[in-house]
Amino acid sequence: MVTKPSLKIENAPITLRELALNKVRQAIISGYFKAGDRLIERTLSEELGVSRTVVREVIRYLEAEGLIENQAKKGPMVALLTWETAEQIYDIRLLLEQEAAYDCARLATSKEKQALHKKLQRIGRASQQQDDIERVEASQDFYEAIFRISRHTIAWEIVQRLNSRISRLRALTLRSHERQVAGFERMSRIYSAIENGNPELAKEAVKQHLTEAAMLAKTILLTEEK
Repeated sequence: MVTKPSLKIENAPITLRELALNKVRQAIISGYFKAGDRLIERTLSEELGVSRTVVREVIRYLEAEGLIENQAKKGPMVALLTWETAEQIYDIRLLLEQEAAYDCARLATSKEKQALHKKLQRIGRASQQQDDIERVEASQDFYEAIFRISRHTIAWEIVQRLNSRISRLRALTLRSHERQVAGFERMSRIYSAIENGNPELAKEAVKQHLTEAAMLAKTILLTEEK
């Protein structure tokens, strides 16, 4: 009997396009490139040390994510982030994340809770180091685990489509000094409710966290729009 060879690619290398994509995405999320900034292919090509073909691919990808928009006679630019858009994103997050946290608290095994706690600790370390990009990525990892544990896989697919804009909003509110309660503390409350198997408290903790974040984003964005 002939054994079929495995087609699985082990330790697939990160392509140049993926590296460039991550760099530009992080630059937009962190505010290095600000809303309305034009993104010139030649300049980006020189800054990143990649071909203009790669830059064009990156721009197309980030346009699909909602971070870049193409305007007539101006070309690609960092998409404007308005409160009208942000409010819809927070509304969607509130609906989906509350239910995910509820079922996560109800279904999580001891092993899954331990894994979730490690992800929370990653957020804590990033917060201590004041590393906004790491905090954003660690927060995304934390929420993905909640959706996976809760078995809300379709809901997570919806959230994934918004993740770049969600990350941009996270970074925006993380830089604010007007938080009543630190983001890490809010997420610690979500985790605590899940750890204790309290679905209602987990749902309420998500609501409090997102409500405060939305209020902060509204204040910042409406001020910028004036």
